[in-house]
Parts: sequence; C-alpha cells; structure tokens
Amino acid sequence: MKLAIYGTGGVGGYFGGRLAHSGHDVAFIARGDHLREMQNSGLAVESINGDFHINNPVVTDDPETVGPVDAVLLAVKSWQVPETALAMQPLVGPDTFVVSLLNGVESTDQLSEVFGRERVMGGVAKLFSFIERPGLIRHIGHEPTLVLGELDGVASDRLNRLSALLGDAGIGVERPDSILVAIWAKFLFTTGWGGLGAISRAPIGVLRDESSTHTVINACMHETEAVARAVGIPLPEDIIARTWAFIQASEPTGNSSLQRAIAAGQPSELDAWNAAVVTVARRPSVPTTTRAPIVHSLQALEKRQLGELHV
Repeated sequence: MKLAIYGTGGVGGYFGGRLAHSGHDVAFIARGDHLREMQNSGLAVESINGDFHINNPVVTDDPETVGPVDAVLLAVKSWQVPETALAMQPLVGPDTFVVSLLNGVESTDQLSEVFGRERVMGGVAKLFSFIERPGLIRHIGHEPTLVLGELDGVASDRLNRLSALLGDAGIGVERPDSILVAIWAKFLFTTGWGGLGAISRAPIGVLRDESSTHTVINACMHETEAVARAVGIPLPEDIIARTWAFIQASEPTGNSSLQRAIAAGQPSELDAWNAAVVTVARRPSVPTTTRAPIVHSLQALEKRQLGELHV
C-alpha cells in the first residue's frame, strides 16, 4: 500500500516514521521548519521503545507532488480539517480512503461531508508524543497503538490490509466492534483532564494525584459519559473506571496537546475538545456545570495568549 501521512506531528510523525523505517511506501505532508529539517536531515524519533531515524523521507508541503495514494492517515489539528480536506484532494484517487486520527468526535462527519462516508475510516491514536524540535519526534509514554474501524462496523478488506501493514511495522492495532465508541472513549479521557491541565499548566501526574483536581477530572468524565449516552453512543458501563486505570498508568510528566498549544500562544483544539462537550450537550440538554467554567476560562486564556485579548 502507498500511504500519505497528512500532518507530521507527534502522531503522524511517530506512526508514519515507524512505517517508513520498516520499508513501507510513505509520503509525509509537513510544513514550516519541521518540513525543512526533514528535507535537510531526515526525521528522528526518540522513543521509550527505541530510537530510530529516517534518512531520506519523502516529505513535501504540496500533495500534488505525491499524487493519489491508497490511504491517507490524517493527523492534523481538528480546527484544520476543513482546510485540509480541500488541500488533500490530489492524494485522493478512485479507491483512496481517509483514516481520521484526530482528537474530538466530529472529524469523521466533517470528512464524510467532503469525501463521502464510504471513503472515511475512524481511528484513535494511543500514545504520548510530540514534536520536541523541528525534525524530532519524542515518544514518552504508552505502547503505541492505533485503534481502527469502519464507521459501519464492517471488517472490510481495506481494514484488513491496513492492519496487516501496521502490524508488519511493529505497531499495535486494535479493532473494536464500534470505532465510534472507541473515539468517544478517548474523547472522555482527553477532555477529562486536558482542559484542567491547560489552565493549571500541571502534568497529568499532578492532576491525578491531587485530591481537588482528581475530583474535577472525575466530574468532567461523568459529564462526557452522560453526553455520549444522550446522543446514542453506548459506552461501556465501566468506562470511568477504565479511564482512571489508564490515567494512573500514564507517564506522570505527560501533558496534553491542548495545554502545549495554549501555553505556546498557538491556536488550540479547544473547540473540538472541552467546548465540544458543552456544545453537543445542549442538544439533549445535558448539564455541564463543571465543564462550562473550564471552557470559558480557557477561551479567555487562549485569546490572551494569541494577543486577541488585552488585560
């Protein structure tokens, strides 16, 4: 299979790097200093599972130079989806499918509106990783795993082929009965503590161990669970317990991409994370009394960091 990795950050850089390092046909779409460093010096990955380097990756900011591929693994920020869906058109041939590895619960619908639901596959990336500096991805926690599934739950040939390809590269693959449930399960995890981390600037280890922040995270997770059930997503009955077990096992120094973006004064995924919980909750009228103040605080903080609010 010929693959395009659209977005070469912590997720796309790591998984695409593993595929390329294993000899698979991979083209990276990147931009800015990260693109230039990859063109000049390759892509380096420093990982708790072992470091590796791609000497001469196929990398560009122009999808036209790549042309149609078998699959696009999409790993951009959620707010970039509308623009990216248009820009990636040269990668999409008659049989191309797009795998969404984005945070949030709205990207598969957004992509389906552009490409058709039959061309979109859902995905969840499990790992803690980020761009340490241009040309370098750092993986600090969790066994790297991709959770994949067709939106209708069918075990398709393309899903089988992609799973086999990832397995050949040593990447863990999970194939749940419902990828939508898996997407909401990760959403519950990220929105449970990510917003609080962005406000406090504290890592996940501090947030989970302090009783006050532990209580807030727990309340946020219960709100997200209630919203999911209200919109017809049958999360497991023990989803809160499972999520806490994952949090307790996580690398204590880890922080969220939302936290890093707001701290750096960059556009964040706030609208697709915590704000989306509040927005979706309005339709079935689910209370979000814990989440809403976090969203309002982060909206003000993000505007100030971006220079849009002067206080």
